[in-house]
Amino acid sequence: MDQVEVFKALSNKTRLMILQWLKEPELNFPPQDRDMKEVGVCVGQIQCKAQLTQSTISEYLSVLQRTGLIESTRIGQWTYYKRNEAACLELKQLIETSI
Repeated sequence: MDQVEVFKALSNKTRLMILQWLKEPELNFPPQDRDMKEVGVCVGQIQCKAQLTQSTISEYLSVLQRTGLIESTRIGQWTYYKRNEAACLELKQLIETSI
């Protein structure tokens, strides 16, 4: 985990909010056809909640994915995103022990 890149990713309010929303997707997004905890949340739902353009949300999700904080799954033409809980735990431990 590149600490500097992770903190840069989290320095943007919307990217931080996306990570927070994905922590409890069933509370933050409307129901969808797939299990949100298992597969993730459709990018369209994230875009709708953030009220930003699709290209901006795609870039934000790409930044979070490059840091390893979120994972994507492609099913047909749709892409779903969920938190990478192992990476979030690693970040938590880093903060607790090193900062």
